[in-house]
Amino acid sequence: MSSAAPRTAGQDQLWSVDEHLEDILATVRPLEPIELQLLDAQGCVLVEDVTVQVSLPPFDNSSMDGYAVRVADVAGASEEYPAALTVIGDVAAGQDGLLHVGPGQAARIMTGAPLPPGAETVVPVEWTDGGLGEGPVTGMRARSADPDGAYGQVRVHRPAPARAHVRAQGSDVQAGDRALAEGTVLGPPQIALLAAIGRGTVRVRPRPRVVVMSTGSELIQPDEKLTAGQIYDSNSFALTAAARDAGAIAYRVGAVADDAEILRSTIEDQLVRADLVVTTGGVSVGAYDVVKEALSHVADEDEPGTGVDFRKLAMQPGKPQGFGTVGPDHTPLLALPGNPVSSYVSFELFVRPAIRALMGLKDIHRPTTRAVLATDKALTSPAGRRQFLRGTYADGRVTPVGGAGSHLIAALAHADALIVVPEDKESVEPGTEVEVVLLG
Repeated sequence: MSSAAPRTAGQDQLWSVDEHLEDILATVRPLEPIELQLLDAQGCVLVEDVTVQVSLPPFDNSSMDGYAVRVADVAGASEEYPAALTVIGDVAAGQDGLLHVGPGQAARIMTGAPLPPGAETVVPVEWTDGGLGEGPVTGMRARSADPDGAYGQVRVHRPAPARAHVRAQGSDVQAGDRALAEGTVLGPPQIALLAAIGRGTVRVRPRPRVVVMSTGSELIQPDEKLTAGQIYDSNSFALTAAARDAGAIAYRVGAVADDAEILRSTIEDQLVRADLVVTTGGVSVGAYDVVKEALSHVADEDEPGTGVDFRKLAMQPGKPQGFGTVGPDHTPLLALPGNPVSSYVSFELFVRPAIRALMGLKDIHRPTTRAVLATDKALTSPAGRRQFLRGTYADGRVTPVGGAGSHLIAALAHADALIVVPEDKESVEPGTEVEVVLLG
């Protein structure tokens, strides 16, 4: 993984959102490709085109349970005047040594079984008497219960055109076709296609391993009993879930106390399983902002561009941010603010694109759209600062949720969009078209 030296500036400079993201993406590089078994490759990104070696299906086969017949033998067949054919045997899926269907003959055929030589079409069993000599049947009896059903005579009550209910060889994909393109994310349908064309392994970029930890001596775990001054740790759960949603393998570390040495030691211990480290809390200007204290001086003197840089961004929520690399492998680390909404907005703006870049995806950003602001109040933002408000989006309209301020974590549970108030606007009036980042 390569690193690029981040910009440096005075302590009081306000960085733009775009500048900060640009520095992150200049440092984060796609992970090296590896060969994985199919199920291990789920969620990974292909690094090469996959070509079909064997056509699918590899032979003409029946798409119905019924009878393989010649077209001329069932032409004009009806319930009043059925076509009577001699059944010469069964053709089951996977069966070798096929029967040959001659004039006046039929072979009982199962779904997926090869179309036998001489047969031109398939008549569904529901169009026949099933060999029982009565009216139309609804299905075949099990072979174990009726071994003689493969022989005798069957009456066909309807005609069938040539190739009816026949899946032609290569009708799904042809040998030499491109099955999947480089850059495809492998989900269940893609895994199924790879297996169907005989690929047991595939070359991909692995899913990034992301370690998430929150900091703060006031944090306790859910299900524990709150005492005075304590709150439950929600950030590590939210960001771990968000990292997994972005495509990563995410590991959650329990909250770390406000102790710089403990934090440094915890990060060092986690680097063995991390392609990216995300911390939350401790990045502002307080006396107990432990992340800033612990990581401000971890640069490698012999490696320009290493270490963690702490900045103030021209955005709300999420003004304090940190980014850099740590450890012998220069593992990227993003330090997010501790306010739950600030940390989640920061994840969407910075961490999610970094994860997608590690995966080697070309499209790393959430989709955006324009929407009419559906509210009775103007949205205000400090001049020179971009604001991100939670909202709900539907039918080209977006409505803020949760009221004013950046601290309302309950609003996250009801939001499916971020409303972007540009940094050159002090207010956006109701009915104005705004930019919307779609979170769903």
